[in-house]
Amino acid sequence: MRMTTRLSYAVLVAVSLAAVPARAADNQLTDQQKQEGWILLFDGHDTSKWFVDDPKKGPRHPVPADAAQDGSFNPRKGGGYVSYYDQKFGDFILSCDFKVSKDCNSGIFIRTGKPKDPVQSGFEIQIFDSYGHKPDKHTCGAFYDSVAPTKEMSKPAGEWNHIEITADKNIIKVVLNGEQIIDVNLDEFTQPGKNADGTKNKYKLALKDFPREGYIGFQDHGHECWYKNVMIKPLSH
Repeated sequence: MRMTTRLSYAVLVAVSLAAVPARAADNQLTDQQKQEGWILLFDGHDTSKWFVDDPKKGPRHPVPADAAQDGSFNPRKGGGYVSYYDQKFGDFILSCDFKVSKDCNSGIFIRTGKPKDPVQSGFEIQIFDSYGHKPDKHTCGAFYDSVAPTKEMSKPAGEWNHIEITADKNIIKVVLNGEQIIDVNLDEFTQPGKNADGTKNKYKLALKDFPREGYIGFQDHGHECWYKNVMIKPLSH
């Protein structure tokens, strides 16, 4: 009876392990992810598909190779305010891991129409060292200056976080460390300088009129910040 129980348990464990999907190494896609249409934007080493648009260095200036650090992308070394991937995306799911330094302020820009002016032509998801703080429109995961996260889900500085950003027509959603914290309808932002709830924001154009396609980029705001496992799945309708 005991032998039978042990064998049954061993079989159960084996079946359970087999049912767990294989996880790729950092900065790689699994076969399943490739079949599902995911695209790897950074392989941990190659920065040649990334650029900055800086007044001092000129448009589309290549990101230097040392922005790749230990398998991560560090925009502090990018050479400009925002380091962009050299392809435009409209509707998509963007997934990556990030780690902040103490007091770090960074951001993930999406649908950026004018690389020279990301703030007024793209949407920013705030990346910030705000562990333990009350959520507001500038804490980690916020739809910057417009919508606060429903919950503070970031980890302490030095620990890796996982974020997924979905841009689907007029809807922007953010999931941080497994919890959905942002669900925005752009069509509700109908006035320049105002949010859907009537509070003020810094944008000169109504957010509903911002580009629905553009570049994805990582912001340098003077602090060390690292991104890895950066991948995107374009959405087809």
